[in-house]
Amino acid sequence: MAKRDYYEVLGVSKGASADEIKRGYRKKAKELHPDRNADNPDAETQFKEANEAYDVLKDADKKAAYDRFGHAAFDGGMAGGPRGGGQGQGDFASAFSDVFEDLFGDFMGGQRGRPGGGRTQATRGSDLRYNLSISLEDAYHGLTKTITVPSSVPCGACDGTGSEAGAEPTGCPTCSGMGKVRAQQGFFTVERTCPTCSGMGQIVKNPCRTCGGAGRQEKDRALSVNIPAGVETGTRIRLSGEGEAGLRGGPAGDLYIFVEVQEHPLFQRDGLDLFCRVPVSMVSAALGGEIEVPSIDGGRSRVRVPQGSQSGRQMRLRGKGMPALRGPGVGEMYIELLVETPVNLTSDQEDLLRQFEESCKKTNNPNASGFFEKVKSFWDRVKD
Repeated sequence: MAKRDYYEVLGVSKGASADEIKRGYRKKAKELHPDRNADNPDAETQFKEANEAYDVLKDADKKAAYDRFGHAAFDGGMAGGPRGGGQGQGDFASAFSDVFEDLFGDFMGGQRGRPGGGRTQATRGSDLRYNLSISLEDAYHGLTKTITVPSSVPCGACDGTGSEAGAEPTGCPTCSGMGKVRAQQGFFTVERTCPTCSGMGQIVKNPCRTCGGAGRQEKDRALSVNIPAGVETGTRIRLSGEGEAGLRGGPAGDLYIFVEVQEHPLFQRDGLDLFCRVPVSMVSAALGGEIEVPSIDGGRSRVRVPQGSQSGRQMRLRGKGMPALRGPGVGEMYIELLVETPVNLTSDQEDLLRQFEESCKKTNNPNASGFFEKVKSFWDRVKD
């Protein structure tokens, strides 16, 4: 069976450019791939035919020979003709690897370089992380804090180029500026980072003595950071361009500050709300009264304790919580009463409490209220 014309196989004209030939092959490879044509027994044969055609037409020498002699240029009998380009399925690994990254590179985050040093030598610097611990009071008020960040900065001796005396880098001879080298392993072509230029595509023949050709140096930097009011543990603040300097003049990365709010000895935080436990005397809980409680803003608030309050009773102070990080709004402050039991009583105080207990058993005793006053008097002495 006679072979079809290679241009016809790829669906392009005889005068098609290299880009048009490549686009034609990409289209055919997608249409005819066996994995997409399980029900078409001819798809695999046509797919191999497209690979064979592209393997010839992508190569300038093979293409010139084909344009002059046709398929006879590769039958092994044509003097001076290229060999092995059109036999069987052709060099499938070489052909398909040329378009594999174009077909799937977007999904893999790949980026192809260009031969001859077209691949950029500048590489973006890495992002940095800084853990910042602040108090709950700082989180309430907000603050501006100066931090010291160890990072890489552009080399001042070579202005970040990595070359001594401003010399320009040259294309890497190993990878021809691609930044990657290929090695064929059987049916597949494996691509890896060039070991000579470390994927940069260029090399510095006369590296800067200060930075060794990297274009950057290690140095501690002092930065002023604005911490807004209302931050909480896990809040992330991004400082654009304050990360590690790029390699050989590339853009700097970003600095991410992760905030951790320290535990407070009095207040516990839940979102915008604050909770605290306030001790009250047994007498104040029984008879009622007023207590003073501190607030996160540094002030103090007077709170009325209802008569007969028990441990665990909660009271709310509106607007005494944490401010919202974004937008208006302030949380609440919740007070939980903790009734204290007196200790280290004198014998007189113990007798008085026993009399009080007996009087309580006599529900009709008119002097029971008098015992409350006596207990309160003794309790005041205990506190003093």
